Formats: sequence, structure tokens, C-alpha cells
Amino acid sequence: MEQSNDDDSSNSFASLFENSISKMDRLQPGQMVETHIVSISNDCIFLELSGKSEGVLDRAELTDKDGKLTVKEGDPIKAFFLHAKNGEMNFTTKISGDKAGPALLENAFKNKIPVEGLVEKEIKGGYEIKIGETRAFCPFSQMGQRRTETSEVYVGKHLTFRIQEYKENGRSILVSNRIILEEANQAKVEALKTTLREGMVIKGPITSIQDFGAFVDLGGVQALLPISEIGRDRVEDIRAVLTVGQEIEASILKLDWKNERISLSMKSLLSDPWAQASEKYPKGSKHTGKVVRITDFGAFVSLESGLDGLIHISEFKGDGKYGSTGITVKTGDRVSVQILDVDVAGKRMSLKPTSSLEEDATTKKYLESESDTDTYNPFAELLKKKK
Repeated sequence: MEQSNDDDSSNSFASLFENSISKMDRLQPGQMVETHIVSISNDCIFLELSGKSEGVLDRAELTDKDGKLTVKEGDPIKAFFLHAKNGEMNFTTKISGDKAGPALLENAFKNKIPVEGLVEKEIKGGYEIKIGETRAFCPFSQMGQRRTETSEVYVGKHLTFRIQEYKENGRSILVSNRIILEEANQAKVEALKTTLREGMVIKGPITSIQDFGAFVDLGGVQALLPISEIGRDRVEDIRAVLTVGQEIEASILKLDWKNERISLSMKSLLSDPWAQASEKYPKGSKHTGKVVRITDFGAFVSLESGLDGLIHISEFKGDGKYGSTGITVKTGDRVSVQILDVDVAGKRMSLKPTSSLEEDATTKKYLESESDTDTYNPFAELLKKKK
């Protein structure tokens, strides 16, 4: 009985193995498989199939522009079956070059397999693309993620496309580069959803600068750093404080995956000057600041980065008729002020113009130098000069 069980087990395993091999033999050109990388050699990447079978993939397909491998053993991978030759199951991640025959291109269209093509030239309405020995057309609207007016950006480059239309036995092929980029971007978004969270501190390079803020690359996904979140001080010219390529550190303010919007803040990483405002600027104390903004109701004075106070218009003594008030300072002026009130919770501070500490010290010194018994006699001073 025991021997019979062993035989049954052995037969079952053999049957399973044969079935697995049979299934692999029935793979159709263009069929996609999701598997893992078993091993990597100098020329090939070997994929796990079933049983003892392995698929073979050209190593060059998974290297970057510098020839550096972008995957490692054990990584998951999606690949497309090409053909079986000399017992090898050949796969690809995209169809290109001598693999781009009519039959495979039709399969690429039916199974949504990426194809690699050379952007040969700009023609009316788009670009002429060469895929192996076959020519295709890519409209302007389907090239890149954003429309560009300069064809030099694409002409002469090898790019990846998806076949959108395949007609007349391959004589009429319409392709899209944009859909490939959008799918890749979506994959990056899905990966980031598992790692990013609001409040997290990140680092990334600035990719572009607009008047309203800067875009920062987070592993292929763009996040926005609004101009109001750069620092505590009001930023008038964003290009004066940030440059393209500059790496910044910021915290994540908001993650809006539905609309694919990520907001960042550099300001939130800075200490809040209002936390110590009551101790540093007690009521009645005098300080020097810079006028940073003029409004109809007064002038804002910056005492330090991120901490402004208001001199209300009523605190200015005008020279007009009946002693009417009017703002007598301008943006950029250095002024001496006295603290009237500090509202830490509301982040507001009331100021008034006053004499500087230096002026106070000079006045005090002058007053202390005068004798209580001495009086000013202009006639005596005049006689002294005549002697």
C-alpha cells in the first residue's frame, strides 16, 4: 500500500509537470505573463514560469541609458511571450528592431504590447515613427505628456509607443507615446500611495518654476510647493530664492490622490517665531524693523523673519491741516517702533512709531549732563563771545 501511495504521488507530480510544460507550449505570441526574475547573466534575464521551465529575456531591455541594470533577482515583472526556439521560451518587455515583424506588430496591437520606435521626422499633424522596418504615425497630441512646439525634443530619439490602430495589414499604423507615459506615471502614483503620508518630510529636485510656485519631483511624480509655503517671509520673486535643479527639503501638506495633487511646504519645517514673541517682544519695549507692506489702514513692519507687526494709520502724526494723520513711511524704510500689544494666538502685533534706543540714550546723556542750577542766559553767552 505504501509503495502504491508513493507511485501515485510520483505520477501526480509527473502529470502536473507535464501539464505545466504543456501550458507553456501553448503560449501565444504577444501573450503577457506576470512572474519573477530567477537569475541574471551577462546577456540574459531568466524568468520563472512553471515547473522547471524558465523564460529568457534580453538583459539590454532592462538597462538604463548608461547601461546600468534597473532590476534585480526576485523582482516581479510583466513580460510578453515572443516564441519558443531550441527549447527556450523567449520573452520581451517591448517589441523593437528585428522582432517587429508584421505578425508581432498585429499581436502587439491586439494585446497592448509596448513597441519601440525611432522618431524619424516631423510631418503634417505629427511624427513619422519607424518600428523595425515598418512605419507608423504618432499625432502631436499623442507625443509626450505635454504639448511642445519644438520637434527637436523628439526627432532622432528611440521612444516607446502603444499601437492604437492597426489597419491594412500594417500599412496604416497609429501609435501613442502619451499613453505609455501616463501608465508609467500611474504605476508610480500607486507605488507612492503606499509610502507617502501627510506630514512626512521629503527631499526632491525642483523641475520647473512658475509665478505661483515650484514643482518638485518625488520619484517621477510632480508635487507643488506654493510660493506662500517657501518661507516665513513674503516672497515677491520666486526665481530669486529657488532655481531649477535645486534639491529642497519639505513636508507634505496635503495628499489628494483623487486629483493626483501633492502639496509641499518648506515653511512648516522652520521654527515658529510667534512661539517666543511675548518673551522676546514684551509690551512697551522698543525695536527696529523694516517696513514690508503699506495698506490703507497702516504699515506692516517686519521685526524678524515671519514676524510682522502693524502700525495703524492712527499712530502716524501727520503734518496736514488740524493735525490729520497720514502714513509717513514707505516700503523698505528702517523704523523704530514700540510694542503696544502682542496676540500670540492670533499672530498679531500692534506697534507705534517711536524714538530709537540710540536717540533715547543720547537724550538721557544730555539731560544728565545739565546742572540743576544752571540756566541758559543768551546775554551771558553773547558777552563771553565778545571777550
